[in-house]
Amino acid sequence: MTELAPRELRVLVAVADTGGFSAAAAVLGMTQSAVSHSVRGSERRLGAVLFDRGRSGASPTPAGAVALAHARRALRLLEVMGSEVRAAASAAAGAGAGAGVPAGPLRIAAFRSAALHLLPRALGRLTERHPGIVPEVRIVREVGRGTAGEVLDGRADLGIATLGTTSPVPPELVGGVLVEERYALVHPAGHPAPRSLPLIDWTENCTSYTRDWWAGQEWLPPATVRAEDDGTVLSMVGTGFGMAVMPELSLVGAPPSVEITDLGPDRPTRSVGYVTTPELASSLAVRALIRELRAIAG
Repeated sequence: MTELAPRELRVLVAVADTGGFSAAAAVLGMTQSAVSHSVRGSERRLGAVLFDRGRSGASPTPAGAVALAHARRALRLLEVMGSEVRAAASAAAGAGAGAGVPAGPLRIAAFRSAALHLLPRALGRLTERHPGIVPEVRIVREVGRGTAGEVLDGRADLGIATLGTTSPVPPELVGGVLVEERYALVHPAGHPAPRSLPLIDWTENCTSYTRDWWAGQEWLPPATVRAEDDGTVLSMVGTGFGMAVMPELSLVGAPPSVEITDLGPDRPTRSVGYVTTPELASSLAVRALIRELRAIAG
């Protein structure tokens, strides 16, 4: 049976994160030859080359990317195990306030509008109840593998993701819907004919969720402006540059210079939820965050 020790996993992750054997050695306090020996040993036992070596450094091969995802997730589980064992021991000893509660870092990946308008209240409630938890939030574009990819790769414990038939929860993860967002027409306040304006859009608007609806709207032209994010779209609409179709989270705190018009009962929607690994889904900190997310979303 192929087994790698935690030390070997840390070497693989350090090489990937630093982009080279020498840099990894400096981070780990090892010699370059020891790092190289460790990687070669891991490759031998796994039966695959994990890094492409070159003058510019080391980059993971496709097999290496798979190995690294498992390595990061395994190392994270070891950290969680230590934290929860200490919490259980503290609770059993009756160590007073804070005994038995989750503690330590909680890594979260979220797309921009969720990080701005959904996470803050949940994290405020979470850290008030569990001050030992230290949230670490990364803003990730919800395109391609998005936040779910961060969880799959072991870079996040939980991701706030857009879910739907075109982007279901990956089979390796578990998750649930928190919010069903409605889309609305957004246009300059007081404009007499907003549907005549150019359409502004951005990549993360997830039009794949609304493709059928979009195709059936004869009044919606192709987007002539592609912005970087929803904040830019909102700003451009507010200055009278065009109109947009946007989900509710993107419209929280919209300026008075824009007007939001309901698209009627046939308006499109998208689901926003969470994803995590089956192993971390039962951890104290992840369970606590999911409870708070559900509480504010409900």
